[in-house]
Amino acid sequence: MRACLASFVSLVLFAWTRPLWAAPMDPAIERLIDPSTAGCRTDSGAIALPSDGSDYIPCKPDHAAFRRLVAQYAFALAPTAMHSATTTGIGGFHVSLEAAYTDIDQSAEYWKLGTQGATDPSTNEASVINETPQGVLQLYSARLRKSFGYGFEIAAQTGFMPKTSLWSTGADVRLSLFEGFRRGIPGKIPDLAVGGGVRTVTGTPEFQLTIASMDVVLSKPFAINDAVVVTPFVGYQYLWIFADSNVVDFTPATDEETLCNYDGQALPGQTDAESTDQYTGSALCGPGGNSIDLENNRVFQRARMQRQRLLFGAEVRHESLLLGTELIVDFVRPSDAQRSDFNKAALSGMPRQWTAVLDLGLMF
Repeated sequence: MRACLASFVSLVLFAWTRPLWAAPMDPAIERLIDPSTAGCRTDSGAIALPSDGSDYIPCKPDHAAFRRLVAQYAFALAPTAMHSATTTGIGGFHVSLEAAYTDIDQSAEYWKLGTQGATDPSTNEASVINETPQGVLQLYSARLRKSFGYGFEIAAQTGFMPKTSLWSTGADVRLSLFEGFRRGIPGKIPDLAVGGGVRTVTGTPEFQLTIASMDVVLSKPFAINDAVVVTPFVGYQYLWIFADSNVVDFTPATDEETLCNYDGQALPGQTDAESTDQYTGSALCGPGGNSIDLENNRVFQRARMQRQRLLFGAEVRHESLLLGTELIVDFVRPSDAQRSDFNKAALSGMPRQWTAVLDLGLMF
């Protein structure tokens, strides 16, 4: 247990103190461009103005690719519901370290384009495409559970994702409906708990991501030699995913102010326009400037998606030591879990995901 705690603390300190450079699996959604406007920029992210004098077509965001990327990130960062249907007991605590490993569709184009990739150590510049995204996202968390009796329990959790700058923080609440029955007919009925949680993701300037969950869990403890208690559990979980992109510069290798020869904004006192209709607040370009790159600052449509998951796990408790393991899988295909037709089409063909969870802690 001490070795696990030391390893976790070391990882946290490394993540907290490392320089703020882009990690290989950090989001890079400025590369997710609609194929119809792929010629708007070079591979390195510079604006590609037509050489034949034709009209320039600004970059358009690929909203479907954004949804696919966010949906797979969200599966890895969502609440794991790593618990049986019983609480820690009146006044009880559970402190644990949790490791979760989630597979992703690493060969998909949206992962290769939508993540930073390796950084050149000599120039500290990211590659133009991530040729080898890792196949599994890792999430290491610290968790605290506290029971208040009558089957009511709350929990808090925070964790970080290696190879990225992402942190996940949130809380859970749970109500165990039949906790405490161990004799007679009620003692033969499995424990049942309903709960929910929320996780908010920080660490990236490109989008905001929040995942809310609702779950139902069934479990039944089995004592072995009065010293060890094994509790298998099974459950169902529903996820709501809320993702909103910030303003994204689709041509980050071009300075739009330099190309524009920026000369201020169309505001009273900054322009000699006679009509107030021209006071739009838009940028004004000086002699020889071109404002076309300003149109490459765009936002993705906000994403509101759902996932349905099945939970299979078990806890083994010996005195105060508690070891848990869990497997989380998609109950239906990601596209089938969606309510809107656009989301169904965007996630069409995306494979199911799985998450394997390990939990080690103390309950007292």
